Amino acid sequence: MDEASRHSYLIALGSNMRVSGIGNPRAVVARALHAMSDLGLDVIASSRVVETDPLGPSLRRYANAAAIVEADLAPPELLRFLQAIELAFGRKRRGQPWRARPLDLDIILWSGGIWVSPGLAVPHPRFRERAFVLDPAKEVAAGWRDPASGFTLRQLAARAA
Repeated sequence: MDEASRHSYLIALGSNMRVSGIGNPRAVVARALHAMSDLGLDVIASSRVVETDPLGPSLRRYANAAAIVEADLAPPELLRFLQAIELAFGRKRRGQPWRARPLDLDIILWSGGIWVSPGLAVPHPRFRERAFVLDPAKEVAAGWRDPASGFTLRQLAARAA
């Protein structure tokens, strides 16, 4: 693989906390899309923001969306880029999983198929059963295929409903 070539990625965005100076979770997701663009990712398409129930112990509802971005970055480089954005929004990566968080950015799929390295697996390991990822994702990438199952995002969303 030529890691310096241009790649398309499907990114899931989520927030269930207010962020000072930005506002409620919906505003956080919208600002995160702008931040990705402002920092050099080409945001090709974005879904509407939907509200979903939380997984795990958090009681706060989430604002979720999906975006297709293009970048001259391999998946590990993009992950570092996205984690820097999360950090700028106040994300802390310690403690209980699934707790409330100001911003969560996940690489769901990419144009290169499957990527596995320490700390990163693409496709995202649990996206197939998560309607809060699949519903926004099918708005912007309905025909994208999961390289593991062969199903399109539209098909996976119908199965998760």
